[in-house]
Amino acid sequence: MKYLDIYKIIDCKSDKEIFRYLISNLKDSNTDWDYFVNWNKVFGNIRDIELNLNILNYLVGKKDFDKEFRYLLKKHPAVISVIPVLLACRDKNFNILTKYTGDGLQYDSFIFKDSSVDEAQIEKALGFVKGTGLISIFKEEKIKNVVDYVTGVEVGLDSNGRKNRGGTTMENIVEVFIKKICDDNGFQYIRGATSFKIKAEFKKDVPVDKSSRIYDFAIYNNQQVYLIETNYYGGGGSKLKATAGEYKSLYDFLNKAGVPFVWITDGQGWKTTERPLEETFNHIDYLFNISMLEQGILSRIIKDNL
Repeated sequence: MKYLDIYKIIDCKSDKEIFRYLISNLKDSNTDWDYFVNWNKVFGNIRDIELNLNILNYLVGKKDFDKEFRYLLKKHPAVISVIPVLLACRDKNFNILTKYTGDGLQYDSFIFKDSSVDEAQIEKALGFVKGTGLISIFKEEKIKNVVDYVTGVEVGLDSNGRKNRGGTTMENIVEVFIKKICDDNGFQYIRGATSFKIKAEFKKDVPVDKSSRIYDFAIYNNQQVYLIETNYYGGGGSKLKATAGEYKSLYDFLNKAGVPFVWITDGQGWKTTERPLEETFNHIDYLFNISMLEQGILSRIIKDNL
């Protein structure tokens, strides 16, 4: 860590004191209202298939399900495409293991595309609905409305994105500080910065360690480009150690080209993985948490290095 006089604003007089400040001031949470459900995405997904889902309501409560299922798919073949959604699946093709014995494994394939609905495909689809147990939600009237049911499915699927939303929220938080720094000082910044965007916007070249590298932010103070990565870890795990190691290597790569690298991270997860974080802290020039941003440290660094 590059010790600077500005760290005195957080009452730290050495690298060790700065690291203890960092660990002691990790945020308990970065959960905001957008963390729970992306309703625009949920209802957007429903809107795309709502007509076919309403048609499936015809099957609710039908006693002779097989007969009515065949009838429905002959009249409305497009309905076949939404059957996997009832099982929280986005895929349209399945290769199902239907039997396994000492003699070997047997598979059966199922395709849910409305462009290939014939008698054979209808029978396949019927077998799939029975094999997965979907038939029970219709025949036994476990649900009243297919659209309402799939809305719940979509909410469940959307919960898988919460981990990514936590990272996005961290970026949103950091962007508030970066935008203020740039607005107050006439600087520029890019969110989701590639080397191509940086060249186009700032007329500056930055090295690329891998073609897919996208920096969370790039700030240009009219002289120097600063590259910034952000993340938040509410819980521990091997990912934290890997991230710390990655940013040590990234710092070395950028430092050779004279490009400053800033890592902004937070979350109680680091308290379970202090050692890798401290190793990276001691290795790179700038490693902050949100509390340090609140104290104005990033602003001072970007301005003082003019």
